Amino acid sequence: MTAAQEDLVRANPPTSEFPEIDTPRVEDGAAIWRIARDSEVLDLNSSYSYLLWCRDFAATSLVARGRDGEPIAFVTGYVRPDRPEALVVWQVAVDHAHRGRRLAGVLLDALTAKVTGERGVREVETTVTPDNTASDRLFTSYAKRNGAPLTREVLFDGGMFPEGTHEPEVLYRIGPLSA
Repeated sequence: MTAAQEDLVRANPPTSEFPEIDTPRVEDGAAIWRIARDSEVLDLNSSYSYLLWCRDFAATSLVARGRDGEPIAFVTGYVRPDRPEALVVWQVAVDHAHRGRRLAGVLLDALTAKVTGERGVREVETTVTPDNTASDRLFTSYAKRNGAPLTREVLFDGGMFPEGTHEPEVLYRIGPLSA
């Protein structure tokens, strides 16, 4: 974990409200789906996909649990098969009742600290639609905290999506990250 990541975690320690940052379990899939649905910004995948995510990609994802042990926030990701040094952050969301506490940044820092050590990841990729200012701020500040360059380019033009109303997905590439 970099000094900036340690400072962020130290400034936002787990409290009785956020007692645990943990690996997701299959049983968390429904709660994660609800958090994504209620975000009103994320593309909502099927509930089945969140169950699979908690089973197949748990090692590259994290949840924050509330006092009752239920997820209140999550970050999901995977290591790209053709670029094992790159972690793709699929989704990050925080339950409405727990927003404004920098929990998304804490989860993102904790996940990247974990995968840089365990898997040799040196770069973070994600896509953000132009209207998603919260995600833009999250990943821009993440790059600054880590002293890592951030590049942006359109990965999927809106016209590529079959529904015809999707905004472009802009690829954010952050790295190289410090070990």
